[in-house]
Amino acid sequence: MALQQPIVSRAGVAPASKNLGGRRRGRGRWSTTIILLLCTVTVLIPLYVTVVTAFKTTSQAVSGNVFALPAPFSFDGFVEAWNLTNFPQAFGVSVFITAGTVAGVILLAAFASYAITRNWNNRFFRGSFYYLLAAMFLPFPAVALPQIQMSGLFGLDNPLGVIILHVMFQLSFSILLFTAFLRSIPGELEESARIDGASTWQTFWRVIFPLLAPMSATVGIFAFLASWNDFMMPSLIISDPAMQTLPVVQKIFQTQFSNNYNVSFASYLMAMAPALIAYLFTQRWVMEGVTQGAVKG
Repeated sequence: MALQQPIVSRAGVAPASKNLGGRRRGRGRWSTTIILLLCTVTVLIPLYVTVVTAFKTTSQAVSGNVFALPAPFSFDGFVEAWNLTNFPQAFGVSVFITAGTVAGVILLAAFASYAITRNWNNRFFRGSFYYLLAAMFLPFPAVALPQIQMSGLFGLDNPLGVIILHVMFQLSFSILLFTAFLRSIPGELEESARIDGASTWQTFWRVIFPLLAPMSATVGIFAFLASWNDFMMPSLIISDPAMQTLPVVQKIFQTQFSNNYNVSFASYLMAMAPALIAYLFTQRWVMEGVTQGAVKG
């Protein structure tokens, strides 16, 4: 009996500790779920109000019942917003700026990150990396006036100048992501390519750049959202009002929306729809790029 007592006590204590740990994990999961639900509600409710208001008539939009469904559904707000803001022109300018920004950020950040990662022992490349990281803490308003003067001096007070500035300001964060991802790619892949006679340029395009696809999607969607939603830089750099982006055009015509909430919400919905669609189709690659870049192996 004396020999069996410790065995019984251990057998009795172990299930209790497991139950206690299970209850703690269960409470942690429930608290996390509740927080995520609250965050989801804070996003979905404004989105719901925007969508239903955009499809209402003017009388329905000003009735005060923002959560009521449109009865009947009306596209008058979209038609009026389309004509009032000259939506096709502003949309084309935004697409041009955003596409140029995304392509420029992915290519330049991939080039720079590959050079920095494979020459990390060189002081110049290592210093360049830390210099670019320091640039992340430099906000655009701090250098807005010099940028405006320089863009006007060199004839870049147009969408092309905005593309260049967008690429420069997105470069630091993108290089940080790319370098973390490149460190997880085995160097043996490049060595085998060089043994087969491939140059550095061929090795990058045929071996490295295809492997960067998940991180390129991550960098691309961040650059897309930052460029598409940017208001300050286009409004300060572009001198021609006819060549302004959607956020700036909506701000210009905001006073003309007056109490026509259906027109204003329809305009906002048309402007943010491309960003929502792009994120829905690329979120899988975004998460894959973040998780793979966080693990070295």
